[in-house]
Amino acid sequence: MAGGGFVAQDGGRNYAGQITAFVVITCLVAATGGLIFGYDIGISGGVTGMPSFLKEFFPATYKKSHDVNENAYCKYDNHLLTLFTSSLYLAALVASFFASVITRIFGRKTSMCFGGLVFLVGALLNGFATNIIMLIVGRLLLGVGVGFANQSVPVYLSEMAPAKIRGALNIGFQMAITIGIVVANLVNYGSSKIEGGWGWRISLGLAAVPAIIMTVGSIFLPDTPNSILERGHTEKSKKMLQRIRGTDDVEEEFQDLIDATEAAKRVEHPWRTILEPRYRPQLVMCTLIPFFQQVTGINVIMFYAPVLFMTLGFGQKASLMSAVITGTVNVVATVVSIYSVDKVGRRALFLEGGVQMILCQIGVGTMIGLKFGVSGEAVLSSGEADFVLFLICAYVAAFAWSWGPLGWLVPSEICPLEVRSAGQAINVSVNMLFTFIIAQGFLSLLCHMKFGLFYLFAGFVIIMTIFIYFFLPETKNVPIEEMNRVWKAHWFWGKYIPDDAVIGGPTYSSKNNSSA
Repeated sequence: MAGGGFVAQDGGRNYAGQITAFVVITCLVAATGGLIFGYDIGISGGVTGMPSFLKEFFPATYKKSHDVNENAYCKYDNHLLTLFTSSLYLAALVASFFASVITRIFGRKTSMCFGGLVFLVGALLNGFATNIIMLIVGRLLLGVGVGFANQSVPVYLSEMAPAKIRGALNIGFQMAITIGIVVANLVNYGSSKIEGGWGWRISLGLAAVPAIIMTVGSIFLPDTPNSILERGHTEKSKKMLQRIRGTDDVEEEFQDLIDATEAAKRVEHPWRTILEPRYRPQLVMCTLIPFFQQVTGINVIMFYAPVLFMTLGFGQKASLMSAVITGTVNVVATVVSIYSVDKVGRRALFLEGGVQMILCQIGVGTMIGLKFGVSGEAVLSSGEADFVLFLICAYVAAFAWSWGPLGWLVPSEICPLEVRSAGQAINVSVNMLFTFIIAQGFLSLLCHMKFGLFYLFAGFVIIMTIFIYFFLPETKNVPIEEMNRVWKAHWFWGKYIPDDAVIGGPTYSSKNNSSA
């Protein structure tokens, strides 16, 4: 399979080459690294909603969840229970810094393989857990695997893909995450019906399957031309570039890679370098985009969907099925993003998704507030429950075609090679830090803020949508090594980019990078 030659539009260079079957297949295999992240996101919330799991590991929460006199908002408020979910992301935060070094020195595929193996061990430990210590240690190992996967996979995809379809191929990572979530929701729904109350072991243990897929897949992947060149293998890098582009005529693109690599080699301390003013746009985006991605409140839905639905009066089976529905919407909406990201651009998806999420969060908060008030004593009618589920699905859809995939795509494609590993490590670590904070604090916040918590998330979405409107330039179809010309043309970031940071060629039209 090969398509026509691709060009970097909107003022980009014309690189020779085709969209080859080789590059598409390798990117699809690499994207399966998202399965481990997605499966865990989906599985943890369903398991914490299973009475048999709560009774064995969290008996106090089990007792409180069945207390009719307990405020509905507070039935699952237990810090040890939330630690079960959030400990993974604390481990991923720490692991991302080590993953940055390994990804740079040993290559992207080595980092992916290591992450898959550690995740596999954690999955087995969780599946056979007999006490809370085994459970938490297993979660920490899962976090190490997620940290390495989230560090290496988006960078791998951005470096392998031609500029014209970089967005679609990179979003394959998010697609794998969403597939992992919906599969986990289906597994939870099925395992909850197992007689004897041991179905949660199936749910946790089956995390080994995506871990094996990622590990085996990474063994057979080629490394990226950027990574090969970064490690000093010039001819091997050129041959790989020719193979993935489907042509021997790669001189112009390869020279850009060489220039970027030589600039990277002059950088001894990427972490110190990314703090320099010339990298200010990348530093800000790699910090604020993952922060904003988490304070949308999406992981409230993804982690605790069954718990949230039970809080709102859904039964256990109805709660798990509702989680399956939202997970399916997540997958379908991600397909929309894959189709549109390289056509309508990143900014349009960010902005539309932001507006839709604002309206849905306000709608959910208002609906719950009117019905439950602050006492939490109410039961949703069938029609009201369906309407809340509709609002949550519309919210999930908006996230899935905007902040979900773009939160990983944009930071992975905007950093020059010399600070790329550091930038991605910042992206992953900030993402994991606030994922941990949200996961650890949500049930307590729900208990104290009641329905007002949804208004809090809506406020954050308003702020981040305004931020994107003014400060994020359009990056669609821009070759990854020419990204500095986009920043140079921007009304605000241009002052930080020195002339010598721009690879030869015309600066991108300001109409594609203005915010007004």
